[in-house]
Amino acid sequence: AQGMPEKQLGVLKALDVAKTQLYHFTAILIAGMGFFTDAYDLFCVSLVTKLLGRIYYFNPLSDKPGSLPPHVAGAVNGAALCGTLAGQLFFGWLGDKLGRKTVYGITLIMMTLCSIGSGLSFGNKATGVMTTLCFFGFWLGFGIGGDYPLSATIMSEYANKKTRGAFIAAVFAMQGVGILAGGFVALIVSSIFDMKFPAPTYEVDRVLSTPPQADCVWRIIVMFGALPAVLTYYWRMKMPETARYTALVAKNIKQATQDMSKVLQIQLEVEERAADIMKDPRLSYGLFSKEFAKRHGLPLLGCTTTWFLLDIAFYSQNLFQKDIFSGIGWIPKAATMNAIHEVFRIARAQSLIALCSTVPGYWFTVAFIEIMGRVAIQLMGFFMMTVFMFAIAFPYDHWTKPENRLGFVVMYSLTFFFANFGPNATTFIIPAEIFPARLRSTCHGISAATGKAGAIVGAFGFLYAAQPQDKTKTDAGYPPGIGIKNSLITLGVINFVGMLFTFLVPEPKGKSLEELSGENEIGT
Repeated sequence: AQGMPEKQLGVLKALDVAKTQLYHFTAILIAGMGFFTDAYDLFCVSLVTKLLGRIYYFNPLSDKPGSLPPHVAGAVNGAALCGTLAGQLFFGWLGDKLGRKTVYGITLIMMTLCSIGSGLSFGNKATGVMTTLCFFGFWLGFGIGGDYPLSATIMSEYANKKTRGAFIAAVFAMQGVGILAGGFVALIVSSIFDMKFPAPTYEVDRVLSTPPQADCVWRIIVMFGALPAVLTYYWRMKMPETARYTALVAKNIKQATQDMSKVLQIQLEVEERAADIMKDPRLSYGLFSKEFAKRHGLPLLGCTTTWFLLDIAFYSQNLFQKDIFSGIGWIPKAATMNAIHEVFRIARAQSLIALCSTVPGYWFTVAFIEIMGRVAIQLMGFFMMTVFMFAIAFPYDHWTKPENRLGFVVMYSLTFFFANFGPNATTFIIPAEIFPARLRSTCHGISAATGKAGAIVGAFGFLYAAQPQDKTKTDAGYPPGIGIKNSLITLGVINFVGMLFTFLVPEPKGKSLEELSGENEIGT
C-alpha cells in the first residue's frame, strides 16, 4: 500500500492527520449525549420498578411491600430492549441512506419526547400506567437504538487516525457518566421528598409508608433524562455532515471540502479528478453481494457474535445485583423502609458499584486503546470475565457466607470492570471503523442489534435460569431453573466463546478508515 496517499481523497487525509483540537471534543459531547440518555434511562428503570410496585401493586394484607409481577417487570424491561434493537437496525440503515446528521436529529427528538412521555404515563390504575410506560419505553428505546450506529459512525468519521479509538471510546464512556447522573438525580430527588414528606416504614404502617407524593418521585427522575438531549440539539444541528458521508456516499467532494475547511480552519483544495475515482463500480457493491461477503463477511460475523455473547453476560449482571446488595446488607429488607427511602438506598448502592467498577473501566479503555489496540483489549476483557465468573461460580457457597461477602463484591466488581475495559467498549468501537462508508452505519446497526438480542437473552433467559432447582424456593411466579451457580458457569463459558470469536475481527489501530474498508484500492 505504498502508493496510497494519492488514492485517498485530500479532504479525508486532512481529517486523518489533523491535530486533536476543540472540534473533536465538541463531537464527543454531542455524540456522547445519546449514550448519556441511554444509560440514564436504563439505570432509572431499575430504581423506579421497586417504587412502582409499592404504589400500584400494594396489597394491604401482605407483610411485604407491593412489587411488580414478573410479567409486568418483564414487559417494562423488554419493551425498551426490543425498541432499541429495532431502532439500531432501522436508523443504522437510514443513516447510510439519508446521511448521519439528518437521522441524528430525528433520534434526538424521539428520545426527548419519549423521556417526557414516560414520566407522564396516564391514569392512576396499574394497567394504565404500565401500558403507557411500555409504549413510551419502546419508542424511547427506538430512538436510543438509532443513536448507537450514528454516534459511533459520526465520531469515527470526524476523528483523526491516531486517536480515533480513544475518541469513540470516550463517546461510549458517556454511558458511565449517564449511570452516575441517574444515581445522583435519584439520590437528590428522593432525599428532598423524604425530608419534606416523612413517612413511617412499611412494618409500622402499610398504607402511610407510601405517601401520595411518591408518585411524583419516579416521574421527576424519569423525565430528567430528557434534559441533556434537549441541550445538545442546537449543536447537533449546527455540526456539518461528516466529510466521509458527503464525499464517499453522497459523492459531493466539493461540499465535503468546504465543510471541512470550516471545521479544520484550514484552506483545502478541491480535487477535480477525484470525481472519476468515485464512480468506480468496485466502490458500489451492496450489503448482500458476493463482494461484500468476500471482503467483510468474516469481520461482520466477528462483530456480531462477540457483541451478542458479551451482552448475554453483561445484561445478566442485573439479576445478581439485587441479591448481592441485600446479601451484603447495603439494602435492608424492604419492610424496614418507607417507599421513598428505599429509592434512596438502591440509588446509593448502585452509584457506589458504578463509581468503583463500571465507570473506571470505560476510562481505562479510553486511556489504553491506542496503546494496546482494540483486539488485545477485547481478548483480555473476555478472558478476565471468564476467570472471574468461574471464580465466583465454583466456590459459590463459600461466597454466600456473611464473612466472605466483601470478597464477593470485589470479584463481582472486577468482572464488570473488565467488561468495560474490554469487550463492552471494543464491540462498539470496531464496527464503526472497518466497513466502507456507504455501509458503515448499517453494519454498526446490525452488530449492535445482534448485541441487543444477546441482552434480551441475558436479561430474560437468565431470569428463569437463575431460579433455584428446588421449586419451593423459586421467586413468585417462576418455574425452577438451573440455579445461580450453574448460571454463572454458563456465563463463564459464554465469555470464553466470545474470546474465540474475537479472532475474526481485524485490528483497526492507526489505520485510516479508507485503508481498513478497502475504499482506497481504486485506481491501483
